This record gives sequence, C-alpha cells and structure tokens, in this order.
Amino acid sequence: MSSAVTVTERTHGVALSDSAVAKIKALLEAEGRDDLRLRVAVQPGGCSGLIYQLFFDERLLDNDAVVEFDGVGVVVDKMSGPYLDGATIDFQDTIQQQGFTIDNPNATGTCACGDSFH
Repeated sequence: MSSAVTVTERTHGVALSDSAVAKIKALLEAEGRDDLRLRVAVQPGGCSGLIYQLFFDERLLDNDAVVEFDGVGVVVDKMSGPYLDGATIDFQDTIQQQGFTIDNPNATGTCACGDSFH
C-alpha cells in the first residue's frame, strides 16, 4: 500500500518588475541553467535588524511559496513571507546604480548601507 503525498501550492506577495525578469532570464541563460529559481528571504542581522537575501536556488523546501513571472520562479520561505508581502524587486542599470533593489512597504526604516531594514 503506497501513501500519497499531498503538495499544497502556496503563493506570496513579492512582485518582479519587467527589468528584473529580463535580467534574471539573462543571468540564467548565461549560466545555461533552467532549473533555478530566485529565492528571496530575510534573515536576522544588519544594523537595522533584518537583511535581504537574493540568490538562485534549485531546491524547494517545505512551506516554500512559489510564483512565476514570465517563466522566472520566485521562491519565498514561510518565515520571510510576512516581511516581504507587497515588496517589488527591480533591476536598475544606470550611472548611479546597478543591481537589484527591493521596494518593501513593510520596512519602517533602513540603515545607510541599504541592505538591512526593520
């Protein structure tokens, strides 16, 4: 007798801008990988209490929430979800700034480095 495994699909409130989707697709194509998703998380640390983490991950863990944006999977773990609900990830490529940015309405303050919030 085999036991059935039930998978509950969870979603999250993080959004990706079109420029972030395009950059992520370009990065994955350059690596020759189609099995990776962008994992967005918050971790304790930083001068303001929490820091963002953005990295590519091939794993899906229990209670992860996944949303796809034009073929780009974005994963948020259960603990990070409430801190990131409503956040938008963008990619800037200007003279002043190059890289991913996170506009998070849940952040009540940030530190000077821009990587941590509370």
